[in-house]
Amino acid sequence: MKRAIFPGSFDPLTLGHLDIIERGVTLFDELIIAIGINADKKYMFSLEERKEFIENCFKDNPKIKVVTYKGLTVHFCKENNVSFILRGLRNPADFEFEKAIAHTNRDLASIETVFLLTAASTSYISSSIVRDVIRNNGDYTKLVPQTVRIK
Repeated sequence: MKRAIFPGSFDPLTLGHLDIIERGVTLFDELIIAIGINADKKYMFSLEERKEFIENCFKDNPKIKVVTYKGLTVHFCKENNVSFILRGLRNPADFEFEKAIAHTNRDLASIETVFLLTAASTSYISSSIVRDVIRNNGDYTKLVPQTVRIK
């Protein structure tokens, strides 16, 4: 069984994430969307809200599982028999950053990273941009799936 993890903070899930997940799930038997917990990071949405946004978005896809985790992604992979990490690339800066992490992960745990380029239509979207739009009362709904809504 080919299992992959798509790790991130997903604060919040964006249409860019959605694009990578929908295309990535076709490459694997199971795709685990793993929400990393970082105690040093201040999030706009709670862990429960982020998990709920993602679960509701993919509730009809049995190949997608949503979990939370702490610690190194490669440790999660080893503990859960995951052989691949899925990552999206928006631009050259993303590639340079992700390349270093991928080399480190392969060195630490023999985990392969699979990169997908984001669609041109979503390549400008990031969670930080979405949070900024929300903070400034803009229409964030054009940047996120329908399941991501402020209560």
